[in-house]
Amino acid sequence: MTPLYSKQATKYINALDAGTQQRIRTAINKLPNGDTKLIKGRGIATYRLRVGDWRVLYSFEGNNILIEKIAPRGDIYKGV
Repeated sequence: MTPLYSKQATKYINALDAGTQQRIRTAINKLPNGDTKLIKGRGIATYRLRVGDWRVLYSFEGNNILIEKIAPRGDIYKGV
């Protein structure tokens, strides 16, 4: 499965330091394995991936994984 990044996720991950970027990208490339959980209460099946104090929201789009949002643990669920 190929990860596709939303504009917001691309902008956010590019603003992070190199070490954090690498940790998050490595975890994303291992999807659907990892510390993942289905987020309840959304119309579409959205999952979260935990990478330390960071969270990645993603969903499946055909044979691809759509990375919707990347943010710190306290901010990721605001506006979801």
